[in-house]
Amino acid sequence: MGCDRPGARLASGSASWSTNLGTTMISKSTAKHEVQPQGGFTLIETMIAVVVMTVGLLAVIASFATALAATQSAQEDLVARHKALDAMESIYTARNAQQIPFASINNTASGGIFLGGAQPLLCAGADGIIGTGDDAACTVPGTGTACPGGVECLVLPGPDGVLGNADDVTQSLSNFTRTIAFNNVLLPAAQGGGVNANMIAVTITVAYSKGGWPVRSYTVNGLLSSYH
Repeated sequence: MGCDRPGARLASGSASWSTNLGTTMISKSTAKHEVQPQGGFTLIETMIAVVVMTVGLLAVIASFATALAATQSAQEDLVARHKALDAMESIYTARNAQQIPFASINNTASGGIFLGGAQPLLCAGADGIIGTGDDAACTVPGTGTACPGGVECLVLPGPDGVLGNADDVTQSLSNFTRTIAFNNVLLPAAQGGGVNANMIAVTITVAYSKGGWPVRSYTVNGLLSSYH
């Protein structure tokens, strides 16, 4: 007959419940042992960060070094400018006073009286013109005593910071050189383009070095004519 079998249904239900329970317990047990991803930086990321920080630090150090060099060279820049203008004024004065003929305003290699190449900062000799063959040793301003090595020197305030006291110090300009160079000036093409015999160009460069820093220089340019 088609009657149900309660015992069979109960056994089947128990087996299904046991199977589901076992599967659930296995799933929960497995979930407990899953490795969760950890946050943080990798070794490569750390190395890149270190490189970037190092480059930035070096850039800051370079900026400080440049600023320090500019500060330390401010006084020397002023001296270089002053000595270049001194020489230029000396040449113009000699031309205006007709101390020398115009043809002599040139370097010795071209028949003039001015020494070529870099020369120490000596003082004007008997002719009163800076940069010629009779330049002489310099003396300390206000004292008449010889400057160290014969080259120009400056008197600076001593430890008390006041100029004119007994503790003043003398600074030699032996680390400076002065170059006086002359070049021909050409006539316009309409006038033939030849050398202008009544005009010459002069370039004066005063250079100095200090404390291992690169050589710095100051240059002035001028045009001299035979007319005044």
